[in-house]
Amino acid sequence: MSQVLLPAGTFAMGDHHGDGDPGDGERPVHRVTVSAFAMDATTVTNASFARFVKDTGYVTDAERWESSAVFHLAFVGDRSDVLTSVDGAPWWLAVRGASWRHPEGPGSGIGDRANHPVVHVSWHDATAYCAWAGKRLPTEAEWEYAARGGLEGARFPWGDEIGRKWPLNIWQGRFPTENTREDGYLTTAPVKTYRPNGLGLWQAVGNVWEWCADRFAADWYARSPEHDPAGPDEGEARVMRGGSYLCHDSYCNRYRVAARTSNTPESSSGNLGFRCAGPAGP
Repeated sequence: MSQVLLPAGTFAMGDHHGDGDPGDGERPVHRVTVSAFAMDATTVTNASFARFVKDTGYVTDAERWESSAVFHLAFVGDRSDVLTSVDGAPWWLAVRGASWRHPEGPGSGIGDRANHPVVHVSWHDATAYCAWAGKRLPTEAEWEYAARGGLEGARFPWGDEIGRKWPLNIWQGRFPTENTREDGYLTTAPVKTYRPNGLGLWQAVGNVWEWCADRFAADWYARSPEHDPAGPDEGEARVMRGGSYLCHDSYCNRYRVAARTSNTPESSSGNLGFRCAGPAGP
Protein backbone atom coordinates (compact mmCIF):
# COMPACT_ATOMS: atom_id res chain seq x y z
CA MET A 1 0.00 0.00 0.00
CA SER A 2 1.60 3.27 -1.12
CA GLN A 3 1.60 6.13 1.37
CA VAL A 4 1.53 9.89 1.00
CA LEU A 5 3.88 11.96 3.16
CA LEU A 6 2.01 14.86 4.74
CA PRO A 7 3.84 17.84 6.22
CA ALA A 8 3.02 19.27 9.62
CA GLY A 9 0.29 21.86 9.40
CA THR A 10 -2.51 23.80 11.06
CA PHE A 11 -6.12 23.84 9.83
CA ALA A 12 -9.63 24.75 10.95
CA MET A 13 -11.27 21.42 11.85
CA GLY A 14 -15.03 20.98 11.77
CA ASP A 15 -18.19 21.93 9.87
CA HIS A 16 -17.78 25.38 8.30
CA HIS A 17 -21.20 25.35 6.61
CA GLY A 18 -23.68 24.16 9.23
CA ASP A 19 -24.41 20.98 7.25
CA GLY A 20 -24.07 18.47 10.06
CA ASP A 21 -26.42 16.97 12.61
CA PRO A 22 -25.75 18.67 15.97
CA GLY A 23 -25.66 15.24 17.60
CA ASP A 24 -22.59 14.33 15.55
CA GLY A 25 -20.52 17.04 17.19
CA GLU A 26 -19.00 18.61 14.06
CA ARG A 27 -18.78 21.99 15.79
CA PRO A 28 -17.31 24.25 17.01
CA VAL A 29 -14.82 24.78 14.20
CA HIS A 30 -11.49 24.86 15.99
CA ARG A 31 -7.83 25.29 15.21
CA VAL A 32 -5.77 22.06 15.11
CA THR A 33 -2.08 21.50 14.46
CA VAL A 34 -0.85 18.07 13.40
CA SER A 35 2.72 16.83 13.20
CA ALA A 36 4.08 15.40 9.96
CA PHE A 37 2.81 11.88 9.22
CA ALA A 38 2.14 9.45 6.39
CA MET A 39 -1.24 8.20 5.19
CA ASP A 40 -2.20 5.38 2.81
CA ALA A 41 -3.16 6.83 -0.55
CA THR A 42 -6.15 4.48 -0.66
CA THR A 43 -8.24 2.42 1.67
CA VAL A 44 -6.87 -1.08 2.30
CA THR A 45 -7.83 -3.43 -0.51
CA ASN A 46 -9.10 -6.99 -0.52
CA ALA A 47 -5.76 -8.09 -1.98
CA SER A 48 -3.76 -6.47 0.82
CA PHE A 49 -6.06 -7.80 3.53
CA ALA A 50 -5.84 -11.28 2.01
CA ARG A 51 -2.04 -11.17 2.29
CA PHE A 52 -2.39 -10.22 5.95
CA VAL A 53 -4.77 -13.13 6.61
CA LYS A 54 -2.56 -15.59 4.73
CA ASP A 55 0.51 -14.47 6.67
CA THR A 56 -1.11 -14.48 10.12
CA GLY A 57 -4.16 -16.76 9.99
CA TYR A 58 -6.20 -13.88 11.38
CA VAL A 59 -9.96 -14.40 11.83
CA THR A 60 -12.11 -11.27 11.69
CA ASP A 61 -14.84 -10.37 14.17
CA ALA A 62 -17.51 -10.97 11.50
CA GLU A 63 -16.16 -14.48 10.93
CA ARG A 64 -16.10 -15.16 14.66
CA TRP A 65 -19.66 -13.86 15.07
CA GLU A 66 -20.60 -15.75 11.87
CA SER A 67 -22.64 -12.83 10.56
CA SER A 68 -22.39 -9.20 9.49
CA ALA A 69 -24.56 -6.38 8.12
CA VAL A 70 -25.40 -6.37 4.38
CA PHE A 71 -27.44 -3.78 2.46
CA HIS A 72 -30.72 -5.37 1.35
CA LEU A 73 -30.39 -4.68 -2.40
CA ALA A 74 -26.87 -6.12 -2.44
CA PHE A 75 -27.66 -9.40 -0.64
CA VAL A 76 -26.61 -12.59 -2.46
CA GLY A 77 -27.58 -15.91 -0.91
CA ASP A 78 -30.48 -17.97 0.37
CA ARG A 79 -33.12 -16.08 2.33
CA SER A 80 -32.56 -18.51 5.19
CA ASP A 81 -29.19 -16.79 5.69
CA VAL A 82 -30.95 -13.54 6.66
CA LEU A 83 -31.09 -13.61 10.44
CA THR A 84 -32.87 -10.31 11.02
CA SER A 85 -33.18 -6.72 9.83
CA VAL A 86 -32.02 -3.75 11.86
CA ASP A 87 -34.62 -1.88 13.92
CA GLY A 88 -35.05 1.61 12.51
CA ALA A 89 -32.96 0.78 9.43
CA PRO A 90 -34.64 -2.20 7.72
CA TRP A 91 -32.40 -1.83 4.68
CA TRP A 92 -29.65 -3.44 6.79
CA LEU A 93 -29.80 -7.24 7.05
CA ALA A 94 -27.84 -9.33 9.54
CA VAL A 95 -26.61 -12.08 7.22
CA ARG A 96 -25.14 -15.42 8.23
CA GLY A 97 -21.82 -15.97 6.46
CA ALA A 98 -21.27 -12.34 5.41
CA SER A 99 -17.61 -11.36 5.84
CA TRP A 100 -14.73 -9.72 4.01
CA ARG A 101 -14.53 -12.85 1.83
CA HIS A 102 -18.28 -12.78 1.12
CA PRO A 103 -19.25 -9.09 1.19
CA GLU A 104 -22.85 -9.46 -0.03
CA GLY A 105 -23.52 -12.74 1.75
CA PRO A 106 -22.51 -16.39 1.35
CA GLY A 107 -23.40 -16.38 -2.35
CA SER A 108 -20.86 -13.64 -3.14
CA GLY A 109 -17.07 -13.45 -3.36
CA ILE A 110 -14.14 -11.14 -4.05
CA GLY A 111 -12.48 -13.00 -6.92
CA ASP A 112 -12.86 -10.03 -9.27
CA ARG A 113 -12.49 -7.34 -6.59
CA ALA A 114 -8.86 -7.50 -5.54
CA ASN A 115 -8.54 -3.71 -5.88
CA HIS A 116 -11.81 -2.89 -4.10
CA PRO A 117 -11.75 -1.80 -0.45
CA VAL A 118 -11.96 -4.59 2.08
CA VAL A 119 -15.23 -4.37 4.04
CA HIS A 120 -16.84 -6.16 6.99
CA VAL A 121 -13.81 -5.25 9.08
CA SER A 122 -14.22 -4.10 12.67
CA TRP A 123 -12.05 -1.58 14.49
CA HIS A 124 -10.30 -4.55 16.12
CA ASP A 125 -9.62 -6.06 12.66
CA ALA A 126 -8.31 -2.76 11.32
CA THR A 127 -5.89 -2.25 14.21
CA ALA A 128 -4.64 -5.85 13.83
CA TYR A 129 -3.91 -5.27 10.14
CA CYS A 130 -2.15 -1.97 10.90
CA ALA A 131 0.08 -3.67 13.48
CA TRP A 132 1.03 -6.39 10.98
CA ALA A 133 1.83 -3.72 8.37
CA GLY A 134 3.94 -1.67 10.81
CA LYS A 135 1.41 1.17 10.70
CA ARG A 136 -1.54 2.44 12.76
CA LEU A 137 -4.98 3.92 12.31
CA PRO A 138 -5.01 7.70 11.77
CA THR A 139 -6.32 9.99 14.44
CA GLU A 140 -9.52 11.79 13.55
CA ALA A 141 -7.61 15.07 13.22
CA GLU A 142 -5.03 13.49 10.90
CA TRP A 143 -7.81 11.98 8.82
CA GLU A 144 -9.60 15.30 8.31
CA TYR A 145 -6.37 17.18 7.64
CA ALA A 146 -5.45 14.66 4.92
CA ALA A 147 -8.97 14.36 3.50
CA ARG A 148 -9.30 18.12 3.02
CA GLY A 149 -6.48 17.96 0.48
CA GLY A 150 -5.18 21.39 1.41
CA LEU A 151 -8.52 23.21 0.92
CA GLU A 152 -9.45 25.28 3.96
CA GLY A 153 -13.09 24.98 5.01
CA ALA A 154 -14.40 23.20 1.90
CA ARG A 155 -17.24 20.67 2.06
CA PHE A 156 -15.46 18.10 -0.07
CA PRO A 157 -11.86 17.28 -0.99
CA TRP A 158 -12.30 19.20 -4.27
CA GLY A 159 -14.50 22.15 -3.20
CA ASP A 160 -18.04 22.95 -2.06
CA GLU A 161 -20.19 21.42 -4.82
CA ILE A 162 -20.69 17.94 -6.29
CA GLY A 163 -20.94 19.17 -9.90
CA ARG A 164 -22.57 17.52 -12.88
CA LYS A 165 -20.25 14.53 -13.11
CA TRP A 166 -20.19 12.36 -10.00
CA PRO A 167 -16.75 12.69 -8.35
CA LEU A 168 -17.47 10.13 -5.62
CA ASN A 169 -19.34 6.90 -4.97
CA ILE A 170 -22.59 7.65 -3.12
CA TRP A 171 -26.27 6.80 -3.63
CA GLN A 172 -28.22 8.22 -6.56
CA GLY A 173 -31.97 7.80 -6.82
CA ARG A 174 -34.51 7.13 -4.08
CA PHE A 175 -32.98 5.72 -0.93
CA PRO A 176 -33.22 2.88 0.05
CA THR A 177 -35.19 1.24 -2.77
CA GLU A 178 -33.82 2.57 -6.07
CA ASN A 179 -30.23 3.33 -7.03
CA THR A 180 -29.85 4.65 -10.58
CA ARG A 181 -26.09 3.95 -10.40
CA GLU A 182 -25.20 7.14 -12.24
CA ASP A 183 -21.73 6.86 -10.72
CA GLY A 184 -21.47 3.27 -11.98
CA TYR A 185 -21.74 1.37 -8.68
CA LEU A 186 -24.30 -0.18 -6.36
CA THR A 187 -21.72 -1.04 -3.72
CA THR A 188 -17.93 -0.52 -3.64
CA ALA A 189 -15.81 0.98 -6.40
CA PRO A 190 -12.11 0.19 -6.97
CA VAL A 191 -9.97 2.24 -4.61
CA LYS A 192 -8.44 4.38 -7.37
CA THR A 193 -11.71 5.39 -8.99
CA TYR A 194 -12.33 9.14 -9.61
CA ARG A 195 -9.46 11.53 -8.83
CA PRO A 196 -7.17 11.96 -5.82
CA ASN A 197 -7.38 15.09 -3.73
CA GLY A 198 -4.75 17.82 -3.62
CA LEU A 199 -2.57 15.81 -1.23
CA GLY A 200 -2.78 12.56 -3.21
CA LEU A 201 -5.49 10.65 -1.32
CA TRP A 202 -8.07 8.69 -3.30
CA GLN A 203 -11.75 8.57 -2.27
CA ALA A 204 -11.48 10.21 1.12
CA VAL A 205 -15.26 10.61 0.93
CA GLY A 206 -17.80 8.11 -0.34
CA ASN A 207 -17.21 4.44 -1.18
CA VAL A 208 -16.61 3.10 2.37
CA TRP A 209 -16.54 4.46 5.88
CA GLU A 210 -13.06 4.55 7.41
CA TRP A 211 -12.15 3.72 11.00
CA CYS A 212 -10.05 6.19 12.99
CA ALA A 213 -8.09 5.48 16.16
CA ASP A 214 -10.06 7.84 18.41
CA ARG A 215 -12.87 7.19 20.79
CA PHE A 216 -15.99 9.20 19.92
CA ALA A 217 -17.60 11.95 21.96
CA ALA A 218 -20.13 14.45 20.56
CA ASP A 219 -18.71 17.23 22.74
CA TRP A 220 -15.07 16.52 21.93
CA TYR A 221 -14.45 19.57 19.73
CA ALA A 222 -15.32 21.92 22.58
CA ARG A 223 -12.51 20.48 24.72
CA SER A 224 -10.02 19.06 22.25
CA PRO A 225 -6.38 20.17 22.60
CA GLU A 226 -4.92 22.11 19.70
CA HIS A 227 -1.80 20.02 19.07
CA ASP A 228 -2.10 16.44 17.81
CA PRO A 229 -5.43 15.61 19.48
CA ALA A 230 -5.97 11.88 19.89
CA GLY A 231 -9.59 11.76 21.04
CA PRO A 232 -11.15 11.50 24.49
CA ASP A 233 -9.96 8.99 27.09
CA GLU A 234 -13.47 7.80 27.86
CA GLY A 235 -16.07 6.03 25.74
CA GLU A 236 -16.48 2.72 23.96
CA ALA A 237 -17.47 3.79 20.42
CA ARG A 238 -14.79 4.60 17.84
CA VAL A 239 -14.82 7.30 15.19
CA MET A 240 -15.72 6.58 11.56
CA ARG A 241 -15.13 9.09 8.76
CA GLY A 242 -15.85 9.71 5.09
CA GLY A 243 -19.30 8.29 4.40
CA SER A 244 -20.00 5.43 1.99
CA TYR A 245 -21.76 4.28 -1.16
CA LEU A 246 -25.04 4.40 0.81
CA CYS A 247 -24.90 8.10 1.66
CA HIS A 248 -27.71 10.26 0.26
CA ASP A 249 -28.96 13.73 1.17
CA SER A 250 -32.33 12.33 2.23
CA TYR A 251 -30.78 9.95 4.73
CA CYS A 252 -27.10 10.54 5.42
CA ASN A 253 -25.13 13.53 4.14
CA ARG A 254 -21.97 12.42 5.94
CA TYR A 255 -19.93 12.22 2.74
CA ARG A 256 -18.34 15.56 3.70
CA VAL A 257 -14.80 15.96 5.04
CA ALA A 258 -16.13 17.44 8.31
CA ALA A 259 -18.70 14.70 8.90
CA ARG A 260 -18.21 12.21 11.71
CA THR A 261 -20.03 9.29 13.27
CA SER A 262 -19.15 6.23 15.33
CA ASN A 263 -19.69 2.56 15.98
CA THR A 264 -18.68 -0.02 18.53
CA PRO A 265 -15.21 -1.52 17.93
CA GLU A 266 -16.50 -5.03 17.19
CA SER A 267 -19.06 -3.85 14.60
CA SER A 268 -18.77 -4.58 10.88
CA SER A 269 -20.80 -4.00 7.74
CA GLY A 270 -20.60 -4.08 3.96
CA ASN A 271 -19.71 -0.39 3.74
CA LEU A 272 -17.01 -0.12 6.41
CA GLY A 273 -13.25 -0.27 5.77
CA PHE A 274 -10.14 1.67 6.72
CA ARG A 275 -6.80 3.13 5.65
CA CYS A 276 -3.56 3.25 7.64
CA ALA A 277 -1.30 6.05 8.83
CA GLY A 278 2.26 6.03 10.06
CA PRO A 279 5.34 8.09 10.84
CA ALA A 280 6.61 10.61 8.33
CA GLY A 281 10.09 9.02 8.25
CA PRO A 282 11.20 5.91 6.36
